[in-house]
Amino acid sequence: MREMEPMAEHEELFAAVDALLEQANGELPPPQERARLRRAAGLSQQQVAAALGLKRRETVADWETGRSEPRPPKRAAYLRLLDGLAAKFPTPSDEQAAPLAAPDSGDSRATSADAPASDPPVTEPTAAQPPPPSANPPRQQARTTHRPAQAPARHTASPAGKARPREAPAREPDPRFANGPLAVLDGDGAAYCIDGLILDCPARTVVELVEWTLNEARLGAARLHRSGKDADPLVVLSESAATLLGLPAQLEDRRNLRLPEDHEVVRGIARAQWRLTRRGFGPWPRIYRPAEAGVRQCVQLAVLPWDALEPRTWGAAAELPPAELAQVLGEYAREVITPRGSSAVNGLELMTALRPPTRAVQDPSSGAYVSAPMPGSLTAVVDPAPPEAPDEHPVALDRSADDVLDEEAHEWFREPELLTDAECASRFAVGLDVNMAFAAAANRLTVGLCAPEHVTSPEFDKKLPASWLVDLSHIDIDTRLPNPFTSHGARPQGPAWYATPTVAYAVELGYAVRPLEAYIRPESGPYLDPWYARLRDAYLATMEQLGVHPGLDEADYLAAMTDHKLKDPARAALLSAVKATVKGGIGKLRERPQGARYRPGERWPSLERPTWRPDIRAAVISAARVNMHRKMRKLADAAGLFPLAVLSDCVVYPSSGPSPLDVLPRTEDGKALPGGFRLGVSPGMVKHEGTRPFLWAAEMLDAGDNPARHIKDDGV
Repeated sequence: MREMEPMAEHEELFAAVDALLEQANGELPPPQERARLRRAAGLSQQQVAAALGLKRRETVADWETGRSEPRPPKRAAYLRLLDGLAAKFPTPSDEQAAPLAAPDSGDSRATSADAPASDPPVTEPTAAQPPPPSANPPRQQARTTHRPAQAPARHTASPAGKARPREAPAREPDPRFANGPLAVLDGDGAAYCIDGLILDCPARTVVELVEWTLNEARLGAARLHRSGKDADPLVVLSESAATLLGLPAQLEDRRNLRLPEDHEVVRGIARAQWRLTRRGFGPWPRIYRPAEAGVRQCVQLAVLPWDALEPRTWGAAAELPPAELAQVLGEYAREVITPRGSSAVNGLELMTALRPPTRAVQDPSSGAYVSAPMPGSLTAVVDPAPPEAPDEHPVALDRSADDVLDEEAHEWFREPELLTDAECASRFAVGLDVNMAFAAAANRLTVGLCAPEHVTSPEFDKKLPASWLVDLSHIDIDTRLPNPFTSHGARPQGPAWYATPTVAYAVELGYAVRPLEAYIRPESGPYLDPWYARLRDAYLATMEQLGVHPGLDEADYLAAMTDHKLKDPARAALLSAVKATVKGGIGKLRERPQGARYRPGERWPSLERPTWRPDIRAAVISAARVNMHRKMRKLADAAGLFPLAVLSDCVVYPSSGPSPLDVLPRTEDGKALPGGFRLGVSPGMVKHEGTRPFLWAAEMLDAGDNPARHIKDDGV
């Protein structure tokens, strides 16, 4: 009976043979090819994990980055999946594949050696350099797993107003920031960086994380201006990472959004002689030590479970896997700025990064470098003129209700009795939305750089930034258009305060203006130009990656815009953040007091920064409103086309058809009407906001509601 082997021995032998057969099935493709095949099939890592019976999606991410390899029996099933995908989505030939491009190191124009650092006494770290990298290189589990075949082209405006691609200048990567601007940390100690890089982070406390980031991670970004500061490294904490570091799942203090001073994490930071800024440990805590010998020691954190990435700004970005989130935030850091807080905070920080308030100059007498004001920048804290200040400001406490500069965006709709029979015969109401309206208004806008000077009976100068007290109530505007001199669109009742773009538009309409008084700013310049250019380039590059570019004709542009946000949710989140940075940054110029402890008449912290400038905000909004009214007037004069409603940068017109092409008038040769609204992706051009039946719009007007507020919802 020796021929009969025991059953257990049979199973052992067969298992050994099966293992050999599995090894003979072939080698797995390299990690980057695994990721390519999954993306080509439109599969998520979660779907692959579910199909293979894996408990964690991160396991698939590890396989696709080379951080780990699948083991039997999962290996055979994974290989079978990849073989099937490879048959459907073969690798492009070498002749077809584009060369791999090195990642853009940022938009900096100089390294930290270009100018000595200056350290004015402030409450936060201000030195220009991060600490030098540690002699020990960071512990890296895997290098890049995927790079785009071609770096996204930047754009600039051509003289004709269109955008044309331009190549970003080649830059050597800064070795201090070799691993990119930021990392997303998960609960397993994996720090996901941009372009697929993963670092091993051994930190188990916040203090250990800060020290690892500064000494080993080599994260950060070079300054955007030679006299500015390098960007501090950002570490984004996932929910599991926050738990690992001892942070609660939610903030109990919902008013102040910060940990209490006696929390163990806050106490641990203090024991290690690190500091928190006045914001405390909230969704965006900054942990630092005072700069020593020009060396900056500061780490920015973002706590995802505490809503650091607001859905209104970032969409569903916080729900992305760590690797994808790192790519989205990293591209925002490269194209815009390393995130430091809300979109409003980022927009304001970008202004300062591109136009620093001070620069280093050499003292002729001593030869030493000293800090001096930067020409063209906002260099000092100045109080606004009384009409420019919000109600809470000390200079506004004794002013009258009529003595206020009220430059806001339009919110207007037509009186129903002003609708004509021809308009009532229209089948549709079509909404048009101006792309990046406030950014376009900031372009080439001259703003004041100094404190206001009060003058009486001045001569109006359209090149002089100022707030003017002038009577524009005599100017006759067709009632089928909103009045350009008020936000509500009704005729002004008498003298009122206006920003320069509004008064200049009255002169453009052919009316004489005689200001009674003004607060002028003789020192002026295009302060926002670099800010506009960087955000414009980021916006156009992101739109191009979503399949929408300036070269499309109008029909193709409208078609591309119908689903561009659905093609790539991660990049759609990036687009949302770029646009929110524009509006948030402009709004931050007039930040109002916050917190329950504030009392009217007191100063609040925002007033102590040079970028608290409500007059600049008023000038941008004034320019945006005038730009829009000019185009509406052009359509009314040339084609007899009048709007039904306006809300900020959205205008609604009656139409015979559902498309913007049915609304916008054409010249005899079929081109867009010069000076009117033009379809296109560039800032200042328009997109389709939505279409509804005309009867719906008429009912909205009868009910006293603004159709422009709802035209986007459930369009036809």
